[in-house]
Amino acid sequence: MKNLFLAVFIYLWGIQLFSQGSDEVFNAYINREISESKIAGMGIAIITNDSILVTKGYGYADIQNKVPFTHNTVINIASISKTFISIAIMHAVEKNLLDLDNNVNDILPFKLMNPYSPDRFITLRHLMSHTSGIQDDYTIYYGSYCYGGDSPTSLGEFLADYLSPLGENYSKNNFTNTKPGEKFNYSNIGAGLAGYIVEIATGKPLNVFTREIIFKPLDMENTCWFLSEMDIAKHSKLYETRKFIKGWKEIPIYGLTTYPDGGVRTTINDLSNYLLCIMNNGSFKGNSIIQKSSVLEMLTPDFSGSYAKFWQTGKRIGHGGGDPGVSTRMYFDPGKKLGIIIFINTGSYDNFEELEDKVYEYGSSLLSQINNSKK
Repeated sequence: MKNLFLAVFIYLWGIQLFSQGSDEVFNAYINREISESKIAGMGIAIITNDSILVTKGYGYADIQNKVPFTHNTVINIASISKTFISIAIMHAVEKNLLDLDNNVNDILPFKLMNPYSPDRFITLRHLMSHTSGIQDDYTIYYGSYCYGGDSPTSLGEFLADYLSPLGENYSKNNFTNTKPGEKFNYSNIGAGLAGYIVEIATGKPLNVFTREIIFKPLDMENTCWFLSEMDIAKHSKLYETRKFIKGWKEIPIYGLTTYPDGGVRTTINDLSNYLLCIMNNGSFKGNSIIQKSSVLEMLTPDFSGSYAKFWQTGKRIGHGGGDPGVSTRMYFDPGKKLGIIIFINTGSYDNFEELEDKVYEYGSSLLSQINNSKK
């Protein structure tokens, strides 16, 4: 009996030492990457189908005042926000408020038509798969960013000006010379239009609707769309840097006129609940925010093998994001039943492929330890 206890003790002690060694190696890598890539702050989460394994921050949310970046630091997550539009649309479809294949002109207050294919109508399915033919004019798009606060221009006003032939920003160049469903062309403004359609169909602003059907059910207490909805003191500072320039340049926080395409502000903790829900087919703590069949539809590509309905697909499913002062990733590997989230409050980060692999490797080692301890 003593030998058995000794064997168990040695086994568990070995696991602890392995875990400590794995933690040290991973933390050393992250700290080195922060230093070499001139990252101000970073947040990381590792999620399995069963639980959230890691939520952790590194570096600073505010360099000048030495405020650490933590799992509760709020940051705008850029294009990961598009996945929330997808959930909102699928929820509205379940309630028979929307149909993915209807002509969007059936609901829009202005007429939308690709001038290069006037005989073909645009659908939500096209918008969600970035095959609508809507094209971003980046001068107009980035010019609509509002530094220092929320945009004073309404989403509907911007879209009508850009997409309607009667609008002051309308141009044939706002569309590609293709038919809807024919070619993938990533469009932030197209995503903004999809979010606007949700608002019309539900009769509620998108921030209100998503708070009701996503944020509250998933205990996402520090998540919102607008700066006016949050305590700014909780928001990370945003930075830009270049390897050949000394130090960091702080960027004022900003609001997006086309906020559905990239305006969600959240924390590592909150977004971990969201990814855990998606990894469990829309279920969180025994409650579903959308049906399992809707999750399957949402993650099924229609026109491109690598992009579904505002979700990137393949071996790893999720979305990335990049905006001034922000670099983000949220992916899960269905085969490994492992998900990761990465927030960086520094723009133009260019080593995500290696970083993602390192986070997955660390997560896999933690998962192996857990599985071995159950044997």
